Amino acid sequence: MGKIVCLMGKSCAGKDTIYKRLLADGGMNLTKIVPYTTRPIREGERDGVEYFYTDENGFQRLKEQGKVIEDRAYHTYHGLWRYFTADDDQIRDTARSYLMIGTLEAYRKLQDYFGVDRMLPVMVELEDGIRLQRALSRELTQENPKYGEMCRRFLADSEDFSEEKIGEAGIVRRFVNDDLERCLAEIKGYIRDEISIK
Repeated sequence: MGKIVCLMGKSCAGKDTIYKRLLADGGMNLTKIVPYTTRPIREGERDGVEYFYTDENGFQRLKEQGKVIEDRAYHTYHGLWRYFTADDDQIRDTARSYLMIGTLEAYRKLQDYFGVDRMLPVMVELEDGIRLQRALSRELTQENPKYGEMCRRFLADSEDFSEEKIGEAGIVRRFVNDDLERCLAEIKGYIRDEISIK
């Protein structure tokens, strides 16, 4: 049986870069899972690549159809933003291994839906000061920077990724992303060992 590799970590810890590098490595043989969001698309993002972008009506339709596996709602400075994973046939092949980015809360709901044995957590960490610098640099590139939302998200991460919640999720292995190449090599080795990639 294949695994669902769930990359997790606080905002601006480098998950997106690691995600892209893992997908680009053909030897890893991981298929991406594209999540959904109701937040506005950012400059440089493409629908169906980073996320499937929808609105509240689209989310409610999928929920009524019983297709929402897990969802998170954030009351942001710009309104309600939802992030969710849908049972939309992306994860139908149980022999294949998949890769996604998620939160700790999403990971636990996916465990409930697919089973603990199917899920493989990859927790990425980085010192808070560096993450804050990265978040600010990213917002500065946007046509309409959302600094309030950046700060809200940064503070929310402390609660969302508390040591207590990490422990409750059963996550014992973590990867510090203070050197991308070393961190990526460690993550690849861990995934290979766990899903027996030859």
